[in-house]
Amino acid sequence: MHTTTMHTSRARLTRGYSIALVSAIILSSTSVLIRYLTRTYGLPAIILAFWRDLIVSLCLLAWYAVFRPTLLRLPRKHIGYLVMFGFFLAVFNALWTLSVAVNGAAVATVLAYCSAAFTTLLGWWFFKESLHWAKLVAVVLSLGGCALVAGALDPAAWQLNLLGSLFGILSGLLWAGYSLLGRSASHRGLNPWTTLFYTFTSATAFLLLFNLLPGNFIPGAASSPGELFWLGDAWWGWVILFFLAAGPTLAGFGLYNVALTSLPASIVNLITTSEPVFTALIAFLVLGESLTGIQIIGSLLILGGVVLLRLYEGWLESRKSKKDIQTAEVT
Repeated sequence: MHTTTMHTSRARLTRGYSIALVSAIILSSTSVLIRYLTRTYGLPAIILAFWRDLIVSLCLLAWYAVFRPTLLRLPRKHIGYLVMFGFFLAVFNALWTLSVAVNGAAVATVLAYCSAAFTTLLGWWFFKESLHWAKLVAVVLSLGGCALVAGALDPAAWQLNLLGSLFGILSGLLWAGYSLLGRSASHRGLNPWTTLFYTFTSATAFLLLFNLLPGNFIPGAASSPGELFWLGDAWWGWVILFFLAAGPTLAGFGLYNVALTSLPASIVNLITTSEPVFTALIAFLVLGESLTGIQIIGSLLILGGVVLLRLYEGWLESRKSKKDIQTAEVT
C-alpha cells in the first residue's frame, strides 16, 4: 500500500511535467503561424487575437455539444470567476501584441517570460506554494536562457521607451495571473476543458469590445467593424488562422490548464518558459532560420532549469512519501 502511494505521487509528478512540456512544444508553433499571417496578409494583431479566441470557443462548443454536453454545465457561482479569468486572457493577448509592436519580438519575449518570477512569488504569497532554492535557480536560468534565445544581448534591442517597458512587464504579470487563476480553477473542482471553453468565450467578448472601441487608440485593433474581416477572400489566410486556433492554441492552452491540476502554477509556468527553445527549433526547421551558438547556450540553460526542478521536486516528493510511510507505521 505504501509503495503504491509513492508510485502514485511520482506518477502524478511525471504526468504534470510531461503535459506541461508538451503544452510548451505545441504553443511554440503559434508564433510561427502568427508571424506568417501578419507578414503575408498584414493582419492586425488584436483582430487576429479576436478570431483566434473565437475559433477556439466555437470548436470547443461544437465538440462538447456532440460528444460531451456535460462539460458545458457550469454552476452559476463560477460564472463571474471565469469571466474575470477570460478578461485576464484577453488583456494578456492585447498587451502581448502591443509589446511586440512597440518593443520588437526579442525584448517582448524576454519581458513576457518575467511571468516565471511573478508566478513563483505570487504563488508563494497567495497559494503558499513552496519557494525552495531549486525553484529560484530555475527562475534565474529560465530568464537568462530566454534572453539569450530571444537575442536580447543586442544593445539595440533595448532601445525602448517607458510605455514599451510597461506593456512588456504587464504582459508577463497578466500571464502570471492567468496561471494562478488556472490553478485556482482546479482547486474549485472545475474541469480544465470546461474552464478553457468559458475562459476563451469570455476573452472573445472582451477582444471584440477592444476592436470596436471608438477612437482607434489601441494599436492593432480594428478601426471599423468591417476591418474585423480583414482577410476578406484570402481563403488560405483563413485556413491558416483556423489551424492556428483549432490546433496549437486549443491544444496548447488546454494542456496548460490540465497541467495546472497536477502541479503548482509556478512550476507549470517555469516549464513552459522552454517554449522559446522549441520556437527557435521550429523556425530553424520550417523557416530555415539558423540557431546561433548563443541561442543554443540559452536553450540549454532553460532546459537545465526544468531538469533541475524536476529532479529536486522528485526528491522532495520521494522524501515526503517516505516520511508519510514512517508516520503511518508508527501509528
